Amino acid sequence: MKIIKSVADLRHERMKQTHKTIGFVPTMGYLHEGHISLLEKAKMECDWVVLSIFVNPLQFGPNEDFTLYPRDEARDLAIAKKIGIDLVFVPGVEEMYPEESLTRVNVRQVTERLCGAKRPGHFDGVATVVTKLFHMVQPDRAYFGMKDVQQVAVITQMVKDLHFPTTIVPCPTIREADGLAKSSRNVYLNQVERVQATILHQSLTEVEQRVQTGALQTASEMVTYVTEKIKSQPLAHIDYVEALTYPRFETFDQWEQEDILLAVAVFFGRTRLIDNHLIRFKGGETYV
Repeated sequence: MKIIKSVADLRHERMKQTHKTIGFVPTMGYLHEGHISLLEKAKMECDWVVLSIFVNPLQFGPNEDFTLYPRDEARDLAIAKKIGIDLVFVPGVEEMYPEESLTRVNVRQVTERLCGAKRPGHFDGVATVVTKLFHMVQPDRAYFGMKDVQQVAVITQMVKDLHFPTTIVPCPTIREADGLAKSSRNVYLNQVERVQATILHQSLTEVEQRVQTGALQTASEMVTYVTEKIKSQPLAHIDYVEALTYPRFETFDQWEQEDILLAVAVFFGRTRLIDNHLIRFKGGETYV
């Protein structure tokens, strides 16, 4: 496994990989089972796999502390080596942004709700850094977890609109045995918060059962059901609960037999957790 810190060295190594299928998993490090599942899928499907570890300052808002984001590079590299990753790109901020960047990549519509509304500029930062990484790595396939469903939608739209020769591979959310989605932020939960946080997955999956039986038929009914279930946990403070069409993230009233995304963001203490559930009308992968 090669560990590369410069863009020039990354491009040099990439140029050697002729006639190979290139897989790419971009991360901000502090790897957990969700990231590992992406890396393992990339290893199965591609000849040469690149992992990037970069905490991107462009995705942090003015009230979000970039310096406090969890980091453990040595542990991440040990995980990557065990999986058999071919190259790990670990650039510093000065390597990715050697001078003030005057360019931002903005994807409209799918960034205007959910976390995009709550964290202005966040997805511009995501789209910008992924664009840079795609230009550097030139992957055939890039792997993203559906826990961050809005990120998947943003990157998929960006790749389509800008004609990147890269296939975006959405992968299922990896969960604890009790349903809590794996996340780097889970380490901040105390024991009581951790138990109460299981209400997120529970409430979202219950909605699908009621939608399929006709007990819930409108977006407002779906949102009300999830909201009341989450409020039953005293430590939960809701940031948002929304029901939208997928993948365009449009509002709707009556369910008209289309794919629906139920998405939540909830604080337990100071820890903000996100989760979602995709209701597929015509079947197919739900990524839950």
